[in-house]
Amino acid sequence: MGERVVVVDAFSAEPFRGNPAAVCLLTRERDADWMQAVARELNLPATAFVLPGTGEHGLRWFSPTIELALCGHGTLASAHVLWEDGVLPRDAPARFATAAGPLRAEWGDGWIELDFPAEPEQPAADAPAGLARALGVAPRYVGRNRLDYLVEVEGEEAVRGVQPDFGLLATVPTRGVIVTSRAARPGVDFVSRFFAPRAGIPEDMVTGSAHCALGPFWSARLGRDALVGEQVSPRGGRVRVRPRGGRVVLGGQAVTVLRGELT
Repeated sequence: MGERVVVVDAFSAEPFRGNPAAVCLLTRERDADWMQAVARELNLPATAFVLPGTGEHGLRWFSPTIELALCGHGTLASAHVLWEDGVLPRDAPARFATAAGPLRAEWGDGWIELDFPAEPEQPAADAPAGLARALGVAPRYVGRNRLDYLVEVEGEEAVRGVQPDFGLLATVPTRGVIVTSRAARPGVDFVSRFFAPRAGIPEDMVTGSAHCALGPFWSARLGRDALVGEQVSPRGGRVRVRPRGGRVVLGGQAVTVLRGELT
């Protein structure tokens, strides 16, 4: 028997929307070169590798080109598979040991909630000149956290209209770039897009880890601690966001679209 692989569309209740992730349920330890080769072969925005453990599961995430420091949709997909395949009962939380620290997921009423570290941004006075030029926007604000740049623009149409120069954007020293604004529609508080050409992902479809920055950012500006964000990528998806001090609770749905085996 080989290693089971399940492809899940995360942050969506419908197939072929949200953000696809492969979940590889390992039967034994594997080295990073093997995991990177598998992620390159599958060529999805993230491949999550889950190693069973006592009390918590080991979890690592890889894009087609690099190991990821934090990945929301890969974690959501992993928890979804553990519950769907009966590895864990629905009423038991999924606990993961990761390079980003301990992470936890809970299922309820068709939604999965992730307890993630907050990644608040700070004003980036020294943002490279090429950043705005690569995005083709006039930023209202530029911030930076340990992972990404956060660029606020004038409105939702400006977010939707961004057409990056990916070659130039790949020269900006960062994991990725979040572009965001207040939403123009009821039921959604803010919109965003996420670009990460240096990580081998020109545009990510729905980025849980970006909402670890977006949650605190928009909570402070809108004066609310329960928000709904929509990532207006071609596939699109919504994320419920609740900042809690140094943590952020991210809520999303997931659907399995494919099952296979690495032979």
